[in-house]
Amino acid sequence: MTQLSSNRFIRFWQYLKMAISGKQEDFTTGSIRKAIFMLSIPMILEMLMESTFALVDIIFVSRISVNAVATVGLTESVITLLYAVAIGLSMAATAVVARRIGEKDKEGAAKASVQAIFLGALVAIILGILGIIYPKEILGLMGGEAALIEEGYGYTRILLGGNITIMMLFLINAIFRGAGDASVAMWMLVISNGLNIILDPIFIFGLGPIPAYGVEGAAIATTIGRGVAVTGQFMILFFGWGRIKIGVRDFVLNLAVMWNLIKVSLGGIGQFLIGTSSWVFLMRIMSEFGSDVLAGYTISIRVMMFTLMPAWGMSNAAATLVGQNLGAKKPDRAEVSVWKTGKYNAIFMVIISLFYLFFAEYIIGLFSDVEEVVQNGALSLQIIAAGYVFYAYGMVVTQSFNGAGDTKTPTVINFFCFWVFQLPFAYLAAITLDWGPIGVFTAITLAEILIATVSIILFKKGKWKTIQV
Repeated sequence: MTQLSSNRFIRFWQYLKMAISGKQEDFTTGSIRKAIFMLSIPMILEMLMESTFALVDIIFVSRISVNAVATVGLTESVITLLYAVAIGLSMAATAVVARRIGEKDKEGAAKASVQAIFLGALVAIILGILGIIYPKEILGLMGGEAALIEEGYGYTRILLGGNITIMMLFLINAIFRGAGDASVAMWMLVISNGLNIILDPIFIFGLGPIPAYGVEGAAIATTIGRGVAVTGQFMILFFGWGRIKIGVRDFVLNLAVMWNLIKVSLGGIGQFLIGTSSWVFLMRIMSEFGSDVLAGYTISIRVMMFTLMPAWGMSNAAATLVGQNLGAKKPDRAEVSVWKTGKYNAIFMVIISLFYLFFAEYIIGLFSDVEEVVQNGALSLQIIAAGYVFYAYGMVVTQSFNGAGDTKTPTVINFFCFWVFQLPFAYLAAITLDWGPIGVFTAITLAEILIATVSIILFKKGKWKTIQV
């Protein structure tokens, strides 16, 4: 190894340890490449934790029955509506907190954080009540068969009833990311997922005095793991162990700050409601082809999340860099950060797409030995991953709009690409033209390619640099 290579290797490990430990950094000055690295590493690990969480659940649940796997798929397609609100609020929190941090206004960042928590709690409580009262009806609306509903409604009731843990975990981690405390968000998911891995088999299959709850046990383990992590998040905020500290005095309604968050989040919520409701309708189309096909599709989505989440991690890093650098009055630095992050993301996604192309059946076979489940899951992986290089840039550019507080532009893009193009094409191809599940997979890929293309064109126009939050 040459001296130059040795120095680079040493510097890489130094930066890696700094990124994971959460060393305080000013991301508005210095090397952009280093800034991307310092933010991306903990955000990638954070997203890997989230996708590991999903994979662990499906590994254990797949040992129960095909109906159990399908129940998870149907319930989570409904949960995605909560994710839409959670992510929309999270985008607003990240944008506003990042902007205040870039302006060196920590008190303003704390006020915005509290108002975001208020808004998230309100939405979670409403959905939780509906989930507790109407779990069977929810699964029925999603096309679940009678046997599936009877076996799985307990899972739906527990997961939706305890959804405030999902909301808070998303939202408070977004606050940490906006402040530049990406490593804190990562460690919270390490705690959450570590507990889930330990508790999943205990509550699903039983251990000692704990009975076997079946698929309900997965929801119990998930809720406990996330709940403990949320408790840790609040401790960090109250004790000021990160860049933001909040106190009891901050827990008062501030209508001006809340309205500013609502204005920014409305675009984000609309943006993800469009995307996730589209996903719900796609799941509904898939349910027409039976539980085996639905299970294969559900497994493939869980597997893809394992690779899409790290890509989202890099995209979130771009959002933080855009927000903080716009706050510091450095729009050109913000733009360079986006293109560099997009390049690194594309390299990663191309590698993953090739892996799926050649090993799809083997990967799905790890989760099920039912032939139809494996065939449809593998097709889903291969067709959807064909557009991964477009996803890479599309994710980064879209999140950069959001980091700037321009949530309206991605909302309009999503509306046309998902509702006007993807859903009609999926129904036409899958049902009318009788392509079956392949029609749905193709619609997903084509829509994401369209989103990336339109996003890049609009990003180059530069209007996002003028947004005030």
